[in-house]
Amino acid sequence: MTLKAGDSLPQTTFMTMGENGPEPLDTAAVFKDKRVVLFAVPGAFTPTCSARHLPGFVEKADAIKAKGVDTIACVSVNDVFVMNAWGKSQNGGDQVLMLADGNGDFAKEIGLTMDGTGFGMGLRSQRYAMIVKDGVVEDVFVEEPGSFEVSSADYVLNKL
Repeated sequence: MTLKAGDSLPQTTFMTMGENGPEPLDTAAVFKDKRVVLFAVPGAFTPTCSARHLPGFVEKADAIKAKGVDTIACVSVNDVFVMNAWGKSQNGGDQVLMLADGNGDFAKEIGLTMDGTGFGMGLRSQRYAMIVKDGVVEDVFVEEPGSFEVSSADYVLNKL
């Protein structure tokens, strides 16, 4: 079942890079009592993700947060070391929380996986963005395969 507006996010654990190395971060810690824009990419360091998706959210972070968003988070089925390095390479700083869904557990739970085996990438997350308030999805924007429109920072900013 694919996640939709009105659904609660499943309880799962992401990994993020802390001061002393990888740290688990559960769904509640990310979403409880907060309004969050979460966007997902098929892979860190991939062309569209690196050229347009993550940079758009870094660039528009202040405008998005000015609309009442507490956190902007990026999730991908990559390991925590890759997500950390990608965030640094994209100057994400404190603007975007980088979340590793290394085994794809979150993507599976919300029904938004894609099969990237044809590209040697295995199971990945579909490209999407969602607006979440206190763990409940307000809206979700899932891209058609090969597209980049409804999950962009500009699109989400216009929906806030």
